[in-house]
Amino acid sequence: MRAYCLDRFGIPLPPGHRFPVSKSARLREQVARHCPDVELIEAPAATDGELALAHEPGYVDAVCRGLLPDPVLRAIGLPWSPAMVERSRRSVGATVCAARAALHDGVAVQLAGGTHHAHADRGAGFCVFNDTAVAARLMQAEAHRARRPLLRVLVIDLDVHQGDGTATIFADDPTVFTLSMHGARNFPARKARSDLDVELPDGCGDEDYLRALDDALETVWTRLAPAPPGLAFYLAGADPHEGDRLGRLKLSFKGLAERDRRVFESLGARGIPVAVAMAGGYGTDIEDSVAVHLRTVSEAARSARLWQKQPAHGESRYEWMKQSTA
Repeated sequence: MRAYCLDRFGIPLPPGHRFPVSKSARLREQVARHCPDVELIEAPAATDGELALAHEPGYVDAVCRGLLPDPVLRAIGLPWSPAMVERSRRSVGATVCAARAALHDGVAVQLAGGTHHAHADRGAGFCVFNDTAVAARLMQAEAHRARRPLLRVLVIDLDVHQGDGTATIFADDPTVFTLSMHGARNFPARKARSDLDVELPDGCGDEDYLRALDDALETVWTRLAPAPPGLAFYLAGADPHEGDRLGRLKLSFKGLAERDRRVFESLGARGIPVAVAMAGGYGTDIEDSVAVHLRTVSEAARSARLWQKQPAHGESRYEWMKQSTA
């Protein structure tokens, strides 16, 4: 399985800043140590033209030239620098590469990303450009250029914060279905409207969370049955973990691993390729967030191995995957 990384491109931050810039480097080290079948690849930077597929050109230009108004910079929460621009471009580039690889291999990941608070004309919540939105638009455009059928996209956003930027970018687009399952009282204070929003109370634990996830996925498959997606993006946030500073939910390591397993099994059973982004993770001990993400990568690699096998003749992929993951 291919995994795209960008940790060599850090951001200069003041002491005590809440953004865990070291997390992706620590994750890459753990993946290299514990996941021998994962190929680590440095991500390229997204171009202005690619970014403009989901963002207003004037906003892209203002970001790249350091001309963002102070209120927008405050909303993003990161100081402007050329390094911030480069890392933001490469975060999008990593998800683009993961999406292409997923369409070829079944499953691929990027070790950062999930910048779902970025809207078409502004950023917020440590998110400058929306990597999922750009990658989805680009994969649709590439499918069109190759004269393939319309590529329908599913976004499964399980970060603890609502994917408000993704929801607004795709609000009027019937070719992209957005699911966001998040803390009801968490950031952003004013929620957008996804195709399916599942709001969870503070303190929600493993059992209630997994029940809500099963219900949400069943709703997704029912609503998309007439026109199934050809590609999924999975934002596998570590911030629902009970040790997260910003999360307010109470999932255990085991519960989050089960979350990932259910998502990958559900997608794999239906033959839907998936590009995975790590999204948020702000553990009081950052190693807890890294551990959650490492389990996600491990589950993704396991799912990727299953994609290399084929169902027996006459056997549905759904039944085959159920038996393979039992």
